[in-house]
Amino acid sequence: MIASGFSPRGHILNRLIDVYCKSNNLRYALHLFDEIPNPDIVARTTLVSAYSGVGDVTLARRVFRETPVSMRDTVSYNAMITGYSQNRDGNAAVELFREMRRGGFRPDHFTFTSVLSGLALIVEDERQCGQLHCAIVKSGVLLATSVSNALVSVYVKCASSPVVVAAARKVFDEMDKRDELSWTTMITGYVRNEDLDGARQLLDGMDDKLEVAWNAMISGYVHHGFCHEALQLFREMHLMGIRQDEYTYTSVISACANNGLFKHGKQLHAYILRSEAKPTVDFSLSVNNALVTLYFRCGKIDEARHIFNNMSVRDLVSWNAILSGYVNAGRIQEAKSFFEEMPERSGLSWTVIISGLAQNGYGEDAMKLFNQMRLDGFKPCDYAFAGAISSCAALGALENGRQLHAQVICLGHDPSLSVGNSLITMYARCGVVDGADCVFLTMPSVDSVSWNAMIAALAQHGYGVQAISLFEKMLEEDILPDRITFLTILSACSHAGLVKEGRHYFRSMHDFYGISPGEDHYARMIDLLCRSGELTEAKDLIKSMPFEPGAPIWEAILAGCRTHGNMDLGIQAAERLFELVPKHDGTYVLLSNLYAALGRWDDVAKVRNLMRERGVKKEPGCSWIDVDNMVHVFLVGDTRHPEVNEVYKYLEQLVLKMRKLGYVPDTKFALHDMESEHKENSLSTHSEKLAVAFGIMKLPLGATIRVFKNLRICGDCHNAFKYMSRVVGREIVVRDAKRFHHFRNGECSCGNYW
Repeated sequence: MIASGFSPRGHILNRLIDVYCKSNNLRYALHLFDEIPNPDIVARTTLVSAYSGVGDVTLARRVFRETPVSMRDTVSYNAMITGYSQNRDGNAAVELFREMRRGGFRPDHFTFTSVLSGLALIVEDERQCGQLHCAIVKSGVLLATSVSNALVSVYVKCASSPVVVAAARKVFDEMDKRDELSWTTMITGYVRNEDLDGARQLLDGMDDKLEVAWNAMISGYVHHGFCHEALQLFREMHLMGIRQDEYTYTSVISACANNGLFKHGKQLHAYILRSEAKPTVDFSLSVNNALVTLYFRCGKIDEARHIFNNMSVRDLVSWNAILSGYVNAGRIQEAKSFFEEMPERSGLSWTVIISGLAQNGYGEDAMKLFNQMRLDGFKPCDYAFAGAISSCAALGALENGRQLHAQVICLGHDPSLSVGNSLITMYARCGVVDGADCVFLTMPSVDSVSWNAMIAALAQHGYGVQAISLFEKMLEEDILPDRITFLTILSACSHAGLVKEGRHYFRSMHDFYGISPGEDHYARMIDLLCRSGELTEAKDLIKSMPFEPGAPIWEAILAGCRTHGNMDLGIQAAERLFELVPKHDGTYVLLSNLYAALGRWDDVAKVRNLMRERGVKKEPGCSWIDVDNMVHVFLVGDTRHPEVNEVYKYLEQLVLKMRKLGYVPDTKFALHDMESEHKENSLSTHSEKLAVAFGIMKLPLGATIRVFKNLRICGDCHNAFKYMSRVVGREIVVRDAKRFHHFRNGECSCGNYW
């Protein structure tokens, strides 16, 4: 056309612009538009619609604003208002509508449909709905089904009371003609406002059995946890011959997954395979994703992986579902491998793997992935930060945890419950219980997990009385305790020797709160009794249990016998443990220590020989401390640490000063038959002593020494640290496998009850 020298008229140019826009050649359309000396309103409106359709609201607005007001008409305003609404800028859509009316332009039913869609995005006050409703009535366009549908949608989205829902229902009832969207919108409105009975009455009153409306009702039941009703409605749908589609199936499969109804879900899977011979790609993808979730939530991760492997098309939802399945099943190595295989990742993918690693003891790997996530350009959400903070808790990495705390405040994630709860645990497990308390007190909102975490923090640090006080305050706040709450409060009583209180809370579980104690609760109660020397009562409690005692029960008995020297009961407990967990090294160690404490060295040798015969290896004691952002690890009798010789020399000097204050090595904790001098030397090489001495050498004067140990602290080390804290004038915090010990001025927070 250009080459021939032909000069087209305006309507031909407009047609060309329209063709370019519909074929997504917007660059050519704009070029042609710019070549027209005086483009008319049709060309301008076409470009506004085209740019809005591809999400470029800025260019659409520019074209609209450059259109003289004298040239604009209702259609051009409609195009721009629709563009704002489609691109989720409700405020701009409503404001342009007001400008349109001020300019004297008459809105039509397209205008009202578009501005109502925009208002639905931002509506907060029912008065906004009422004002626009009045304008629609005055204009006479309410008879248009599209306008009525949009008005009903706005009402139900801002509904804050039954009155507003009633206003939506009034518009619905007065409609001359209703379509699928009308019924679905009204049913969804009832569901959204938790009036499932109203939604069901409306559904039952329909003459036409529209599948979209039935799907909306089933989805509403599932969303609100009414699994039985969802399944029953699905059966009715099937019996009435109403067609089921991927939306029906995914809702019902989700109901089965959420409630652990694996057999029902499997039957539905078989039904789908029989009835859907040639499913579309969209159908297969959404249904298969729901099935993968069903199988992994019901503990069938291998079957879920089989479905995944046979999917012809997969999306990110598919990959994330399998990743979540491996994490939930505790199959972390497979989760790590699968994560590496993922062709693309979302923020959710990173969050799932980071949280999974943190919760399953792979804190170091979790922190590495968290850092990699940020390097790859992903912004961690609050759940990802919670996973990283949990990793710091497991590692005892206090400084890293503090840095993350500062970052979540800067990024605005600190109001998050998951972040707050993980911070409580992090500070508690890093030995800073005051930090945990500060986080708890400043959280904008707390839930039962927050209370449980704070009670557990106090329990771990030996503050039993404070833990009980917080528990009672929790009850005053009308927050019902759960089984985790009672585990933490029983632990608090156990660590503080509060036998009377422990008995009360153990009984109240069932008597006042209807919670049947599990084996873990019995184990905590028996541990409390055994620590207090109430071994006979502990035996009676075991006899009253409604199930056979497992390993945790007998471990508590054996530990109590070790403390109080009850040989006969200790041997009985050890024999039961040999049957239940023959490869667990803790049983052999406790029994050996029991014999050693009584000087029965031949029996000690027999236990150690038995370990060798059965191939059981004792976990070596190891302690670690963070100095200048580097973790230093010490083993018992360490010879590998580069500065260990200086540590031994410094420790000798400390012990000389400690002896002047009355410290005498307690050789009964040297669990080998040797001369007294050798026993003292063996005690001086314990890993926790080396780590504490290294910390005193390297950390600034006055800094708290925080040491972590994989096993329970030995009695001599516990006594030594009390004297050591006096000599160096510092607080020494030791976290062992059971609890925290805070040594200050020659005393320990446990009150020597541990």
